[in-house]
Amino acid sequence: MAYTTIDNPELYFQCKIWSGNATDDTSITLDGSENMQPDFIWTKRRNASTNHDLWDAVRGALKQIASNNTEAEASISSSVKSFNSDGFTVGTNTNLNASGGTYVAWCWKESATAGFDIVSYTGNGSNRTISHSLSAVPKIMIHKDRDNASYMWGVYHHTLGNQKNLNLNSNGAANVDSGGVYYNSTTPTSSVFSLGTNIGYNKSSDNYISYIFAEKQGFSKFGSYTGNGNADAPFIYTGFKPAMVILKETTTSGQWYIFDNKRNTFNLMTGALFPDLGNAETTDNAIDFYSNGFKGRKTSSDLNTSGNNHIYMAFAESPFVNSNGVPCNARWLNKITKLIRGEVHYEGATNYDYM
Repeated sequence: MAYTTIDNPELYFQCKIWSGNATDDTSITLDGSENMQPDFIWTKRRNASTNHDLWDAVRGALKQIASNNTEAEASISSSVKSFNSDGFTVGTNTNLNASGGTYVAWCWKESATAGFDIVSYTGNGSNRTISHSLSAVPKIMIHKDRDNASYMWGVYHHTLGNQKNLNLNSNGAANVDSGGVYYNSTTPTSSVFSLGTNIGYNKSSDNYISYIFAEKQGFSKFGSYTGNGNADAPFIYTGFKPAMVILKETTTSGQWYIFDNKRNTFNLMTGALFPDLGNAETTDNAIDFYSNGFKGRKTSSDLNTSGNNHIYMAFAESPFVNSNGVPCNARWLNKITKLIRGEVHYEGATNYDYM
Protein backbone atom coordinates (compact mmCIF):
# COMPACT_ATOMS: atom_id res chain seq x y z
CA MET A 1 0.00 0.00 0.00
CA ALA A 2 1.31 3.47 -0.93
CA TYR A 3 0.94 5.86 2.02
CA THR A 4 2.74 8.90 0.60
CA THR A 5 4.43 10.20 -2.52
CA ILE A 6 6.88 12.32 -0.47
CA ASP A 7 8.64 10.90 2.59
CA ASN A 8 10.27 14.19 3.61
CA PRO A 9 8.02 17.25 3.07
CA GLU A 10 10.85 19.55 4.21
CA LEU A 11 12.35 19.17 0.74
CA TYR A 12 9.39 21.13 -0.65
CA PHE A 13 7.78 23.12 2.17
CA GLN A 14 9.12 24.65 5.38
CA CYS A 15 7.89 27.19 7.90
CA LYS A 16 10.37 29.54 9.58
CA ILE A 17 10.07 31.98 12.48
CA TRP A 18 12.71 34.59 13.42
CA SER A 19 13.30 37.84 15.28
CA GLY A 20 14.42 40.99 13.48
CA ASN A 21 17.74 42.72 14.07
CA ALA A 22 17.52 45.76 11.72
CA THR A 23 20.77 44.63 10.05
CA ASP A 24 21.09 44.73 6.29
CA ASP A 25 21.76 41.50 4.38
CA THR A 26 20.54 39.23 7.18
CA SER A 27 20.38 35.56 6.16
CA ILE A 28 17.25 33.71 7.26
CA THR A 29 18.17 30.02 7.29
CA LEU A 30 15.45 27.40 7.24
CA ASP A 31 15.81 25.06 10.19
CA GLY A 32 14.48 21.82 8.78
CA SER A 33 16.60 18.70 8.54
CA GLU A 34 16.93 19.21 4.78
CA ASN A 35 18.25 22.16 2.77
CA MET A 36 15.57 23.73 0.59
CA GLN A 37 15.93 26.68 -1.74
CA PRO A 38 12.51 28.36 -1.70
CA ASP A 39 10.90 29.63 -4.89
CA PHE A 40 7.83 31.13 -3.17
CA ILE A 41 8.05 32.92 0.20
CA TRP A 42 5.03 34.30 2.08
CA THR A 43 6.06 36.50 5.03
CA LYS A 44 4.22 38.24 7.87
CA ARG A 45 5.30 40.27 10.86
CA ARG A 46 3.61 38.69 13.85
CA ASN A 47 3.72 41.45 16.48
CA ALA A 48 2.55 44.41 14.41
CA SER A 49 -0.03 45.30 11.80
CA THR A 50 1.75 44.97 8.44
CA ASN A 51 1.11 43.50 5.02
CA HIS A 52 1.26 39.81 4.23
CA ASP A 53 4.10 40.01 1.68
CA LEU A 54 4.54 37.45 -1.10
CA TRP A 55 7.80 36.93 -3.00
CA ASP A 56 8.78 34.46 -5.70
CA ALA A 57 11.77 33.53 -7.82
CA VAL A 58 9.85 33.88 -11.09
CA ARG A 59 9.21 37.61 -10.57
CA GLY A 60 12.61 37.92 -8.87
CA ALA A 61 14.08 39.28 -5.66
CA LEU A 62 12.78 42.60 -4.26
CA LYS A 63 9.39 42.19 -6.02
CA GLN A 64 6.55 42.33 -3.48
CA ILE A 65 2.82 41.77 -3.65
CA ALA A 66 0.52 41.69 -0.61
CA SER A 67 -2.32 39.22 -0.06
CA ASN A 68 -4.31 41.61 2.14
CA ASN A 69 -4.77 44.34 -0.46
CA THR A 70 -5.14 44.92 -4.21
CA GLU A 71 -1.97 46.96 -4.68
CA ALA A 72 0.23 46.38 -7.71
CA GLU A 73 3.63 44.76 -7.47
CA ALA A 74 6.22 46.97 -5.77
CA SER A 75 10.01 46.92 -5.96
CA ILE A 76 11.43 47.30 -2.44
CA SER A 77 15.22 47.54 -2.26
CA SER A 78 15.41 46.65 1.46
CA SER A 79 13.23 43.54 1.24
CA VAL A 80 13.87 39.92 0.17
CA LYS A 81 17.22 40.29 -1.61
CA SER A 82 17.91 36.70 -2.64
CA PHE A 83 16.59 33.16 -2.61
CA ASN A 84 19.34 31.08 -1.04
CA SER A 85 20.22 27.38 -1.01
CA ASP A 86 18.59 26.98 2.40
CA GLY A 87 16.58 30.14 3.00
CA PHE A 88 16.65 33.78 1.92
CA THR A 89 18.33 37.11 2.65
CA VAL A 90 16.48 40.20 3.86
CA GLY A 91 17.33 43.86 4.17
CA THR A 92 16.14 46.32 6.81
CA ASN A 93 12.51 46.60 5.71
CA THR A 94 10.38 46.66 8.89
CA ASN A 95 7.94 44.12 7.45
CA LEU A 96 10.88 41.66 7.48
CA ASN A 97 13.63 42.74 9.85
CA ALA A 98 12.80 45.43 12.43
CA SER A 99 14.59 45.30 15.77
CA GLY A 100 12.08 43.77 18.17
CA GLY A 101 9.96 42.41 15.33
CA THR A 102 8.85 38.77 15.28
CA TYR A 103 8.23 37.13 11.92
CA VAL A 104 7.05 34.02 10.12
CA ALA A 105 7.68 32.78 6.58
CA TRP A 106 5.96 29.96 4.75
CA CYS A 107 8.26 28.68 2.01
CA TRP A 108 7.62 26.42 -0.98
CA LYS A 109 9.92 24.92 -3.59
CA GLU A 110 8.51 24.89 -7.12
CA SER A 111 8.31 21.26 -8.19
CA ALA A 112 5.94 19.01 -10.11
CA THR A 113 6.88 16.27 -7.64
CA ALA A 114 5.35 18.35 -4.84
CA GLY A 115 2.51 19.65 -7.01
CA PHE A 116 3.47 23.33 -7.10
CA ASP A 117 4.00 25.60 -10.10
CA ILE A 118 4.47 29.36 -10.48
CA VAL A 119 3.09 30.70 -13.74
CA SER A 120 3.66 34.17 -15.15
CA TYR A 121 1.58 35.35 -18.12
CA THR A 122 0.36 38.45 -19.95
CA GLY A 123 -3.37 38.99 -20.33
CA ASN A 124 -5.07 39.18 -23.72
CA GLY A 125 -8.69 39.99 -22.80
CA SER A 126 -10.09 36.89 -24.54
CA ASN A 127 -11.11 33.40 -23.46
CA ARG A 128 -7.94 31.30 -23.44
CA THR A 129 -5.86 28.55 -21.86
CA ILE A 130 -2.53 28.89 -20.01
CA SER A 131 -0.03 26.04 -19.79
CA HIS A 132 1.32 24.79 -16.48
CA SER A 133 3.98 22.22 -15.53
CA LEU A 134 2.26 20.13 -12.87
CA SER A 135 1.41 17.10 -15.02
CA ALA A 136 -1.57 16.83 -12.67
CA VAL A 137 -4.90 18.62 -12.35
CA PRO A 138 -4.63 21.79 -10.20
CA LYS A 139 -6.83 21.86 -7.13
CA ILE A 140 -5.87 25.40 -6.03
CA MET A 141 -5.02 28.43 -8.17
CA ILE A 142 -4.20 31.89 -6.77
CA HIS A 143 -3.94 34.77 -9.26
CA LYS A 144 -2.88 38.42 -9.04
CA ASP A 145 -2.58 41.23 -11.57
CA ARG A 146 0.93 42.60 -11.01
CA ASP A 147 0.32 45.92 -12.77
CA ASN A 148 -3.04 47.14 -11.49
CA ALA A 149 -3.67 48.51 -7.99
CA SER A 150 -7.44 47.98 -8.13
CA TYR A 151 -7.96 44.32 -9.01
CA MET A 152 -8.71 41.67 -6.41
CA TRP A 153 -6.75 38.48 -5.84
CA GLY A 154 -8.57 35.51 -7.38
CA VAL A 155 -8.65 32.06 -5.78
CA TYR A 156 -9.91 28.87 -7.43
CA HIS A 157 -10.68 25.96 -5.10
CA HIS A 158 -11.69 22.68 -6.75
CA THR A 159 -14.48 21.96 -4.25
CA LEU A 160 -16.24 25.18 -5.32
CA GLY A 161 -16.00 24.37 -9.03
CA ASN A 162 -15.20 26.46 -12.08
CA GLN A 163 -18.07 28.95 -11.67
CA LYS A 164 -17.13 30.25 -8.24
CA ASN A 165 -14.11 32.07 -6.89
CA LEU A 166 -12.81 33.61 -3.68
CA ASN A 167 -10.74 36.73 -3.14
CA LEU A 168 -7.63 36.29 -1.01
CA ASN A 169 -7.74 39.94 0.08
CA SER A 170 -11.39 39.78 1.16
CA ASN A 171 -13.48 38.00 3.79
CA GLY A 172 -16.40 37.74 1.35
CA ALA A 173 -18.34 34.58 0.57
CA ALA A 174 -17.64 32.66 -2.63
CA ASN A 175 -18.51 34.69 -5.73
CA VAL A 176 -20.82 33.03 -8.27
CA ASP A 177 -19.82 33.43 -11.92
CA SER A 178 -22.56 32.18 -14.22
CA GLY A 179 -21.04 33.94 -17.24
CA GLY A 180 -17.68 32.17 -17.21
CA VAL A 181 -15.62 35.36 -16.94
CA TYR A 182 -13.26 33.86 -14.36
CA TYR A 183 -12.37 30.42 -15.72
CA ASN A 184 -14.46 30.25 -18.90
CA SER A 185 -16.63 27.72 -17.00
CA THR A 186 -13.87 25.17 -17.56
CA THR A 187 -12.12 22.95 -15.02
CA PRO A 188 -8.32 22.93 -15.30
CA THR A 189 -6.57 19.90 -16.78
CA SER A 190 -3.20 18.24 -16.20
CA SER A 191 -1.61 20.60 -18.74
CA VAL A 192 -3.63 23.87 -18.87
CA PHE A 193 -6.00 26.11 -16.93
CA SER A 194 -8.65 28.23 -18.59
CA LEU A 195 -9.37 31.94 -18.21
CA GLY A 196 -12.30 34.09 -19.22
CA THR A 197 -12.38 37.83 -19.80
CA ASN A 198 -12.46 39.12 -16.21
CA ILE A 199 -9.94 41.97 -15.91
CA GLY A 200 -8.68 40.66 -12.58
CA TYR A 201 -7.47 37.53 -14.37
CA ASN A 202 -6.90 38.44 -17.99
CA LYS A 203 -6.84 42.14 -18.88
CA SER A 204 -5.12 42.78 -22.18
CA SER A 205 -1.42 43.66 -21.78
CA ASP A 206 -1.40 43.37 -17.96
CA ASN A 207 1.12 41.03 -16.32
CA TYR A 208 -0.09 38.33 -13.92
CA ILE A 209 1.35 35.78 -11.51
CA SER A 210 -0.38 32.52 -10.54
CA TYR A 211 0.47 30.06 -7.78
CA ILE A 212 -0.92 26.64 -8.71
CA PHE A 213 -1.18 23.53 -6.55
CA ALA A 214 -2.08 19.91 -7.18
CA GLU A 215 -2.70 17.44 -4.36
CA LYS A 216 0.07 15.02 -3.47
CA GLN A 217 -0.69 12.12 -1.16
CA GLY A 218 0.97 12.54 2.21
CA PHE A 219 2.10 16.11 1.40
CA SER A 220 -0.84 18.36 0.48
CA LYS A 221 -4.60 18.22 0.79
CA PHE A 222 -7.24 20.70 -0.40
CA GLY A 223 -10.82 20.06 0.62
CA SER A 224 -13.89 21.32 2.44
CA TYR A 225 -16.04 20.54 5.44
CA THR A 226 -19.42 21.51 6.87
CA GLY A 227 -19.27 23.28 10.22
CA ASN A 228 -21.15 21.98 13.26
CA GLY A 229 -21.01 25.09 15.48
CA ASN A 230 -19.44 23.07 18.27
CA ALA A 231 -16.14 23.44 20.13
CA ASP A 232 -15.53 19.84 19.05
CA ALA A 233 -15.43 20.68 15.33
CA PRO A 234 -15.33 18.06 12.55
CA PHE A 235 -12.07 16.11 12.29
CA ILE A 236 -10.43 16.63 8.89
CA TYR A 237 -8.32 13.71 7.71
CA THR A 238 -5.35 14.78 5.61
CA GLY A 239 -3.13 11.70 5.72
CA PHE A 240 -0.27 13.70 7.25
CA LYS A 241 0.70 15.79 10.26
CA PRO A 242 0.12 19.37 9.09
CA ALA A 243 2.80 22.02 9.03
CA MET A 244 0.37 24.68 7.77
CA VAL A 245 -3.40 24.96 7.37
CA ILE A 246 -5.30 27.78 5.64
CA LEU A 247 -9.06 28.01 6.28
CA LYS A 248 -11.94 30.08 4.89
CA GLU A 249 -15.71 30.03 5.28
CA THR A 250 -17.37 30.27 1.85
CA THR A 251 -21.16 30.17 2.40
CA THR A 252 -21.13 33.60 4.04
CA SER A 253 -18.41 36.12 4.81
CA GLY A 254 -15.59 35.02 7.11
CA GLN A 255 -11.89 35.73 7.58
CA TRP A 256 -9.11 33.70 6.06
CA TYR A 257 -6.99 31.96 8.74
CA ILE A 258 -3.45 30.58 8.80
CA PHE A 259 -2.14 28.22 11.48
CA ASP A 260 1.29 26.56 11.44
CA ASN A 261 3.54 24.21 13.40
CA LYS A 262 6.29 26.73 14.28
CA ARG A 263 4.32 29.53 15.92
CA ASN A 264 2.37 26.96 17.98
CA THR A 265 4.45 23.94 18.90
CA PHE A 266 1.77 22.04 20.83
CA ASN A 267 -2.01 21.75 20.95
CA LEU A 268 -4.17 23.77 21.73
CA MET A 269 -3.03 26.15 18.94
CA THR A 270 -4.34 29.70 19.31
CA GLY A 271 -2.04 31.83 17.14
CA ALA A 272 -3.90 32.85 14.00
CA LEU A 273 -2.87 35.18 11.18
CA PHE A 274 -5.29 36.42 8.53
CA PRO A 275 -4.27 36.54 4.83
CA ASP A 276 -6.92 39.19 4.08
CA LEU A 277 -5.89 41.43 7.00
CA GLY A 278 -2.62 43.00 8.08
CA ASN A 279 -3.46 42.42 11.75
CA ALA A 280 -0.88 41.17 14.21
CA GLU A 281 -1.09 37.58 15.40
CA THR A 282 -4.06 36.85 17.65
CA THR A 283 -4.53 34.27 20.39
CA ASP A 284 -8.32 33.95 20.46
CA ASN A 285 -8.80 31.17 17.91
CA ALA A 286 -8.10 27.49 18.34
CA ILE A 287 -7.22 24.40 16.31
CA ASP A 288 -5.45 21.10 16.92
CA PHE A 289 -2.97 19.47 14.54
CA TYR A 290 -2.85 15.67 14.69
CA SER A 291 -0.59 13.05 13.15
CA ASN A 292 -3.16 12.51 10.39
CA GLY A 293 -5.23 15.70 10.19
CA PHE A 294 -6.65 18.65 12.13
CA LYS A 295 -9.71 19.74 14.08
CA GLY A 296 -11.14 23.10 15.08
CA ARG A 297 -11.53 23.61 18.82
CA LYS A 298 -13.80 26.66 19.12
CA THR A 299 -17.26 27.63 18.02
CA SER A 300 -15.79 30.62 16.13
CA SER A 301 -18.22 31.28 13.28
CA ASP A 302 -15.50 31.86 10.69
CA LEU A 303 -13.95 28.46 11.45
CA ASN A 304 -16.99 26.35 12.21
CA THR A 305 -20.38 27.89 11.41
CA SER A 306 -23.04 25.23 11.76
CA GLY A 307 -24.27 24.05 8.35
CA ASN A 308 -21.92 26.31 6.38
CA ASN A 309 -19.17 25.30 3.97
CA HIS A 310 -15.50 25.90 4.83
CA ILE A 311 -12.55 25.23 2.54
CA TYR A 312 -9.01 24.35 3.59
CA MET A 313 -5.50 24.10 2.18
CA ALA A 314 -3.05 21.95 4.14
CA PHE A 315 0.66 21.17 3.76
CA ALA A 316 2.57 18.46 5.60
CA GLU A 317 5.19 18.39 8.30
CA SER A 318 5.42 14.61 7.91
CA PRO A 319 3.27 11.89 6.31
CA PHE A 320 1.06 9.88 8.66
CA VAL A 321 2.90 6.77 7.44
CA ASN A 322 6.00 6.93 5.24
CA SER A 323 6.68 4.75 2.20
CA ASN A 324 8.35 2.16 4.43
CA GLY A 325 5.24 1.86 6.60
CA VAL A 326 6.68 3.82 9.55
CA PRO A 327 4.13 6.12 11.28
CA CYS A 328 4.96 9.66 12.38
CA ASN A 329 4.78 10.95 15.95
CA ALA A 330 1.80 12.94 17.18
CA ARG A 331 2.05 16.54 18.37
CA TRP A 332 2.42 17.52 22.01
CA LEU A 333 -0.72 18.55 23.86
CA ASN A 334 -0.74 20.82 26.88
CA LYS A 335 -1.73 18.59 29.81
CA ILE A 336 -3.95 21.31 31.28
CA THR A 337 -5.93 21.23 28.04
CA LYS A 338 -6.16 17.43 28.24
CA LEU A 339 -7.44 17.62 31.80
CA ILE A 340 -10.10 20.14 30.79
CA ARG A 341 -11.17 17.82 27.98
CA GLY A 342 -11.19 14.82 30.28
CA GLU A 343 -8.49 13.12 28.21
CA VAL A 344 -6.02 12.66 31.08
CA HIS A 345 -7.03 10.95 34.31
CA TYR A 346 -3.75 10.79 36.23
CA GLU A 347 -1.19 13.07 37.80
CA GLY A 348 2.15 12.96 36.01
CA ALA A 349 5.50 14.67 36.32
CA THR A 350 5.59 16.13 32.83
CA ASN A 351 3.82 19.19 31.51
CA TYR A 352 2.85 17.70 28.17
CA ASP A 353 1.58 14.48 26.80
CA TYR A 354 1.22 13.05 23.32
CA MET A 355 -2.02 13.53 21.46
